[in-house]
Amino acid sequence: MIINTRIRLALHRLKNGVIAHPTDTIYGLGCLANNPAGIKKIIELKKRDMSKGFILLASDIQYLLPYIDTSMSENLLKKISQPSETPTTFLVPKSDELSPLLAGVNELLAIRITSNPLIKFFCENTDSALISTSANLQGKKVATSKRELKRYFGNELDYALPPSGYNSQPSRIINLITGERIR
Repeated sequence: MIINTRIRLALHRLKNGVIAHPTDTIYGLGCLANNPAGIKKIIELKKRDMSKGFILLASDIQYLLPYIDTSMSENLLKKISQPSETPTTFLVPKSDELSPLLAGVNELLAIRITSNPLIKFFCENTDSALISTSANLQGKKVATSKRELKRYFGNELDYALPPSGYNSQPSRIINLITGERIR
């Protein structure tokens, strides 16, 4: 991946704010997982119900460990540690200290490991997992252009990378404990 001026500016804005960016699945809104102000801003921007949780996206399990219950078996931790060919979000037991902003009222936390080079760059340069959510207003279709992004959010985002190089399908979701496929 070529690290250009846009990506460096996105990283700079991500450190304290909310950005729009491509992921390994749909075009998304993101902030650092340890940024409560950014999480609240995403909730407000999307007009999202606070009882819903978010997906935490990371390039390596190390960035997710502060948010999950690490007393899971080694086999389960190993299962979620590797990116899969098909983007897969796992619902896992959450840490007791987890902010309700991240999981909402859910008992489980949604996490995904990705090999996406942009997300890897963001994680490695912030030492953090990212909140990942679709770039849309609650109940609307996901933005696929800067025009749609502007229509949804006006000038409220701290930065927007172009919506290119992403998959148009959301990830599959699997309950890690039961193996049930949710989506």
